[in-house]
Amino acid sequence: MIIVYDSLTGNVKRFIDKVKNKNESLRVENIATIPIVDDDYILVTYTIGMGKVPDSTQKFLNKNSNKLKAVIVSGNIIWGDNFGKAGDTISKQYNIPLIMKIELSGTQQNVDQFIQEVAKFDNNSKMDSTQQ
Repeated sequence: MIIVYDSLTGNVKRFIDKVKNKNESLRVENIATIPIVDDDYILVTYTIGMGKVPDSTQKFLNKNSNKLKAVIVSGNIIWGDNFGKAGDTISKQYNIPLIMKIELSGTQQNVDQFIQEVAKFDNNSKMDSTQQ
């Protein structure tokens, strides 16, 4: 399982850095450096404007949605109902779970929850491949 992320202001990158500090074994890629994903992945992205999916994220998904397993989204709670709305949109558009919404660069509790959720997906992938 790969963690693929998109970051504009640095909030998602800071969150990913916290995750990597806690679990160095995770494979993490920035969408800018991995144009095509050949493995299952979880997307971490952000919300722009009034709840829009970033263009860079949407372009990436247009080419890589077949391996997308889940999404995590960063946002700012000051946007009310639009907080992390890009995650809701991606979840519905690709019929995948929205694991969590984090505010800005997330808390240590968010990091711990993220690692636990990724482990569940990774374990399911291993089970699926051994059951074939």
